[in-house]
Amino acid sequence: MTFVFLKRAGLFFSLLLILGLVACGDTEKQVQTLKPVAFHSGDECHICGMLIENFPGPKGEAVEQNSVKKFCSTAELIGWWLQPENQHLSAKLYVHDMGRSEWAKPDDNYLIDATTAYYVVGTKLKGAMGVVLASFADEQAAQQLAEHEGGRVLRFAEIDQHVLQMGASMDTAHEHASLDPHAGH
Repeated sequence: MTFVFLKRAGLFFSLLLILGLVACGDTEKQVQTLKPVAFHSGDECHICGMLIENFPGPKGEAVEQNSVKKFCSTAELIGWWLQPENQHLSAKLYVHDMGRSEWAKPDDNYLIDATTAYYVVGTKLKGAMGVVLASFADEQAAQQLAEHEGGRVLRFAEIDQHVLQMGASMDTAHEHASLDPHAGH
């Protein structure tokens, strides 16, 4: 009798394990199939609440099963993602590929996976508030921008709060230098 009970219990736990693995696979598949969503007039930034269309440069979004959070810049998307409470979300992150878009109005047909993009930080280009992170699908295009507009190329995993703060302070220093008539003399 004990043997039959153990055999049934083993079968039951095996079944639970298989169901658990199937459920994990479904969740992973759902994250992979989440598609980017176009930006529309009137969309507000999830962080600052400002109208996204009012800013040039690449935008970002976090697409989940039942919601989309949109950001007026790639830096705001990554800053949001770096918050510990967001790390457990099953969101797919997207940014504009600026190698195939105009800076003034990025094309939503060229939204790419933010985690595989190349980013140029420290350029002279204007964007939304804070640091400008120009996003690219192609490393060579990112290197070209860095050579022409200044900055350095980073991968998603290399961007942390320190990079976001340093980039913002670089932008501020650049703005103050351009306003100071004695700068560079």
